[in-house]
Amino acid sequence: MVNEPTANSINQHLHELVLSSTDVEEFLGELARTSARSLSEPGDEVLCGITLLRHRKAATVASSSPAAQAMDEIQYSYGDGPCMTASREQETVHIEDLERDARWPQFAETVRGHGFRSILALPFLLEGDTRAALNLYSHRPGRFDARAISLARNFVHQTSLALRLAVRFAHSSDTAAHLKATLETRTGIDVAVGIIMAQNRCSQDEAFELLKSASSARNVKLHAVAAGVVESLGQGPARTHFEV
Repeated sequence: MVNEPTANSINQHLHELVLSSTDVEEFLGELARTSARSLSEPGDEVLCGITLLRHRKAATVASSSPAAQAMDEIQYSYGDGPCMTASREQETVHIEDLERDARWPQFAETVRGHGFRSILALPFLLEGDTRAALNLYSHRPGRFDARAISLARNFVHQTSLALRLAVRFAHSSDTAAHLKATLETRTGIDVAVGIIMAQNRCSQDEAFELLKSASSARNVKLHAVAAGVVESLGQGPARTHFEV
C-alpha cells in the first residue's frame, strides 16, 4: 500500500526544507527523494526526476537515483518526451504502458530497454518563463492508477509553492552573482585604463582605445586584456569590494 503523507506533513516538511537547504539543488534533491518514497511500495520502487526548463533548455536538476536521471536525459537526447512536454505545455502526461503508446517512439523504445513500462509527468505551478515537471517512472505497466495520480497531483500542488520559493532564491543568487561578475569586470578595465594612462601619459579615452585595439589585434576579450595589464604589475588581479 502506498505510504500516503498528509498535506500538512508535506507542507511542514517542505517549509523546513526550504529554510534548512543551503541551495536550490539541495532542496530539489530532497524533493525528488521524498516524492519517490511517498509513491513507492515494498518491492515496487518508483523513480523520480525533476525537469527544469529555462531559456528553452531542459535539464534534470534533481533525481531520486542515478537511474531516474538517466531516464530523464534519454528524452533530452531526442529533443522531446513526456517530461519536457509536461513542463512546456503545463499538462499532465500519463503513459500507462510504453509498449502501447505511440508518442515519442524512439524515446519509448530506449526506456523500455531499461525495463521501464509506465511514466507519469506532472507540471509544477511556477512563475515567469520557468517551467518544471515531476517525472515518475515504474517498471510495472499501469502502475499509476487513479489513486496514485491523485496523490501525485496533490503532492505537486502542495510542493509548487515551495518550489517557487526555491527558484526565486536561485534567481536572486544568479542575479547577485551576475552583478558581482559585471562589477569585477568593469573594475579590471578601469584599473587597466588608469595604468595605460600613467604609462603613456595619455587621456582616458586614448587609453581605452589602446586597450580596445589590443583586444582586437589579439582576438581576446577586452576584460581578459585588461586583466593582463593589471597583473603585469605583479600585484595580482583587481578586486571589487562588493558584498552580495
